[in-house]
Amino acid sequence: MKGARQREAREFCRTCPVRTECLAHALDQRIEFGVWGGTTERERRAMLRTRPHVTSWAALLSAAREAHAAAVRREDGGATPGEPVMDDADLGCVADPAPDARSA
Repeated sequence: MKGARQREAREFCRTCPVRTECLAHALDQRIEFGVWGGTTERERRAMLRTRPHVTSWAALLSAAREAHAAAVRREDGGATPGEPVMDDADLGCVADPAPDARSA
């Protein structure tokens, strides 16, 4: 898929309620072709190359979504005291969602 068709598919993804889950599936399953989660083949290859340590993209993207929601709540004054804050550096370290791996 190239050019205009690729842009059209990406635009369709923009409002999809499961875009993040779709992207995580494509990354976790190493799907090589098509637009998934609003990303092209090239973009997904770059993501996989830049974070080879990630064992679960579903866990990583879920954590990123939760961190973003928490940050938005803090900006709106609705933060829970002591709520953890995650940034890109933290997300780069999420390699395995298993509890034993996080405590190591």
